[in-house]
Amino acid sequence: MNGGADQRLRDVVIVGGGTAGWMAAAAYGRFLNNGHTRVTLIESDAIGTVGVGEATIPTILGFNQMLGIDEAAFLRATGGTFKLGIEFSDWGAVGDRYLHPFSSYGQPLQGVQFHHIREKLARLGRAGPLEEYSLCAAAAARGRFAHRAGDSRSPFSRPVYAYHFDAGHYARFLRDYAERLGVQRIEGRIEEVEQDGQSGFVTAVRLSDDRRVAGDLFLDCSGFRALLLGRTLGVGFEDWSHWLPCNRAVAVPSEATARPRPYTQAFARPAGWQWRIPLQHRTGNGHVYCDAYMTPDEAEATLLETLETKATAPPRHLAFTAGRRERFWEKNVVAIGLSSGFLEPLESTSIHLIQTGISKLMALMPDRRFAAIERDTYNRLMRRTVDGVRDFIILHYAATQRDDTPFWNRLRTMELPDSLAEKIALFRDKGRFFRYDDELFDLSNWVAVMVGQNWTPQGYDPITDALDEDRLAAALEQMRRIIRDNAAQMPLHGDYVRDFCAAGR
Repeated sequence: MNGGADQRLRDVVIVGGGTAGWMAAAAYGRFLNNGHTRVTLIESDAIGTVGVGEATIPTILGFNQMLGIDEAAFLRATGGTFKLGIEFSDWGAVGDRYLHPFSSYGQPLQGVQFHHIREKLARLGRAGPLEEYSLCAAAAARGRFAHRAGDSRSPFSRPVYAYHFDAGHYARFLRDYAERLGVQRIEGRIEEVEQDGQSGFVTAVRLSDDRRVAGDLFLDCSGFRALLLGRTLGVGFEDWSHWLPCNRAVAVPSEATARPRPYTQAFARPAGWQWRIPLQHRTGNGHVYCDAYMTPDEAEATLLETLETKATAPPRHLAFTAGRRERFWEKNVVAIGLSSGFLEPLESTSIHLIQTGISKLMALMPDRRFAAIERDTYNRLMRRTVDGVRDFIILHYAATQRDDTPFWNRLRTMELPDSLAEKIALFRDKGRFFRYDDELFDLSNWVAVMVGQNWTPQGYDPITDALDEDRLAAALEQMRRIIRDNAAQMPLHGDYVRDFCAAGR
């Protein structure tokens, strides 16, 4: 406290609902429930949300557990299914496919990373395909899922997983959760933003019916509009379309499949890519593309022609630019979600980045003095996080041999960010990778994409040659057998969902 004055936050105002707004409201409604701080969320039903993100990565489990959310109840409410990874088709070359699984491959042996050992043995004809050493990949290939299979003491008994769910239902679920904690929701459209004449801090927002909502800390969850951080405070946008030129999407729901796959599908298309996400009550579909190489009508036709099931609503078109704000926190405004930037959902990171913004702000929660060190640290950490995800998404386009369309020719030959070019060079030499700071994607993720898209390292770690070849081969065969047997024991994914979390039960 400063001079005995109470500097605690009194009012946290969240501008915008949707997934970002209600995730923030749920988290801060729980952890700022101190009898002193009020959390208020303002949203307008007339504006609506983007609401097409339905696939996640395993970090979502930690967020839900932090809130004390029951997994089965959450999945029932959101029509959710389980996700073991992402299947990529036609990315390295037309006709190729690989799965990027959530679980790592095998286990290190005598301090040597698994992929070096497998690479050496594969060259000698003594190792199988990479995916046979991942429990997630083995279960996905069989269309199966369970929280556990086989001996619980085995490192290959529990798959690493995430979810597919309806993002609109998730926001509604979190709204109910947050309102039970006392978060106040105000329906209304913001017409004016008031600022302090000296500091430039946002002091209040005024609604179209002339209501005034004042606050100490404002969270900008207003989506692409970036009403507070962008329009009001003028924080610039760093455009990444020279690396990620896809700038449009068309999305459409279709009927649910009888046997939902326990993974997301991503199909490379002539000017972008298409997603397919299985939920209990429907299938989510979308086509992300670059309008310099394909018209919206062509993109829509491509999507509708390749649906697996019958469309249940008209297609919806979206426009965006890949990039991020130069700063995520400016004065007393923090942007969460699309207001802070956009990366195409190729690796299902949209909700993770919302979660990351929420958790890092929680760790650096200010008081009404708004210390510069808290703001600067937050901005530095978020830049590193988002830039790391950007590089990993660019990797999918760079690691291709496709030259069949102008779009793929451009991306195959483009100049890469220095941070990505260094990682690629190190891996392609001897399969080495180093994780910096708190990067989201680790060694197994990079191995999955590079090897999956036919970028085999020229060599492997020389230390591997000091290990006994026969013992290594026997160890790998044992891993493969255990993984295969455990995956085979799992029930079909659809049966497991029906028994564990059927919607409407």
